[in-house]
This record gives sequence, structure tokens and C-alpha cells, in this order.
Amino acid sequence: MKLTTVTHVSVDGVMQGLGGQDEDRRGGFERGGWAIPLFDNEAATFVNQVFQRADAFLFGRRTYEIFAGYWGVMADPNNPIAAALNTRPKYVASTTLTEPRWADTTVLSGDVAAAIGELKARPAGELQVHGSGNLVRWLFDHHLVDEITLLTYPLVVGQGTRLFPATGPDTALDLVDSQSTPQGVTIQVYRPTGRPQYATATAD
Repeated sequence: MKLTTVTHVSVDGVMQGLGGQDEDRRGGFERGGWAIPLFDNEAATFVNQVFQRADAFLFGRRTYEIFAGYWGVMADPNNPIAAALNTRPKYVASTTLTEPRWADTTVLSGDVAAAIGELKARPAGELQVHGSGNLVRWLFDHHLVDEITLLTYPLVVGQGTRLFPATGPDTALDLVDSQSTPQGVTIQVYRPTGRPQYATATAD
């Protein structure tokens, strides 16, 4: 399966607490809910289509619990996100979660890299990672990401957890697709292509 990550970020790279005011207040974060006023119909249509094409989902524990508490209890079969999440396999990378309550959930707690490698080795399909910042950074460190989708919202949040840390591995990206919505959300799809090329000093 192809492993894809889907992340909503502000222009300054913040991904924390996008959905609700009290969604994630770690570190004294007080600016939750920043994405909702800009999440227009075109962005919603795109996200719905992304969820519908998934064959399985991979989460870090915090995002898994947020999703389980919201989408996992939604009984509306006509909601494309809830329908996808509630009917397809879910995997959680966690050393502390022992008894997941969301149906069709498997906890990956041992050799996570090997377990994800086995999933990726399956002949077809798409394994999607939504949110899960710590996990996404770990996946990048281990070169396990095949495709990145970024929904970038036109605002600077100014505080909060960012998708990429101040220091980390460098990665070159090929732009696969790009579009924008009426509210100014830009959607880019990238594929990692190894390390970037850097300019070298040349003699005058």
C-alpha cells in the first residue's frame, strides 16, 4: 500500500488544534479552531474524496483518540468521512494503548517500522495518516512516506505545534498536484524524492 499523509497547516506551519477551541490545549495553546472559518465547500469536497479512497488508516494515539471520540460515535452512514473511518481497518502506533474501543483497530506497539513496512508491502491500496504530527515526523525520519498532502490555510497562528521541527532531516519534494479554494486554502500534493540538491561554491 502507498502511505500518504494528510495535514492541515497554517502558513507558519501550525497543525495544533485546528478543529475546535478545546481540541488540543497542550503547551498552553489558546488559538484552537483556526481552520474551521476557512474550511469551505471545495475544501470539504476534497477531504471527503481523500477519505473515500483510503483502504486503511494509520494514527498516532492522540489523533486516534480525538477521531474515535468524534467520528467513531457518528452513526450517519451518509457522512463520507465517518463511513470510511468506521468501516475500514485502523492502525495505531502506540506503546501505551492496550484496549482500543473503536472497531477494527490494531495497535502497533512492537517494531513499528517493520509493521508499517509489512502494510506497505501489500500489493495495492492506500494507507492514510491524518494529523498525528509526532507520527508523521517519525515516518519522515524513517523514509516511509510515499505522498504528502498539505492543506495550507491563509493565516499565521503564531503559536502551537508545527508539522516540521526547527531541525530535522531534509527532503526534496516533487509537486504532483496543486489547487486552491475560494477561501484561500491551498492544497498541494507532493512526493518525496530523496535529499535536496544544494548550491555549491564556484570559482570566480
